[in-house]
Amino acid sequence: MKKVLGTIVVVVAIMACGGNKENKTADGAATASTSTSSLSDNPDYQKGVALVGKSDCLTCHKVNEKNIGPAYKDVAAKYENTDANVKMLAEKIIKGGSGNWGAIPMTPHPALSQEDAEALAKYVLLLKK
Repeated sequence: MKKVLGTIVVVVAIMACGGNKENKTADGAATASTSTSSLSDNPDYQKGVALVGKSDCLTCHKVNEKNIGPAYKDVAAKYENTDANVKMLAEKIIKGGSGNWGAIPMTPHPALSQEDAEALAKYVLLLKK
């Protein structure tokens, strides 16, 4: 009897934890959350995450909050995800600069290729809220 009761407790605990994340809409209906998985499946997102992981970007930037430089989500909120903005941001990543986010200049990254800088810019712009 103790084994059966123990098994039931474990099964109920596993079911209570659930593996499905849901969001409630304004009318209270539950919808499955797919935005995170669809973003992580995006090849531009994947390449950007890999490049950020190999770079010094996180020394000055964070995804959700300001550090020395602006949060990636703040940059994404400021700029539309257009080819022109991707190229402009890539140029800023390579050449550095200051003035758009305060007096502290962004360190240039001249060793970064145009392709990689554009991949980083695409990644940041994908983080738009």
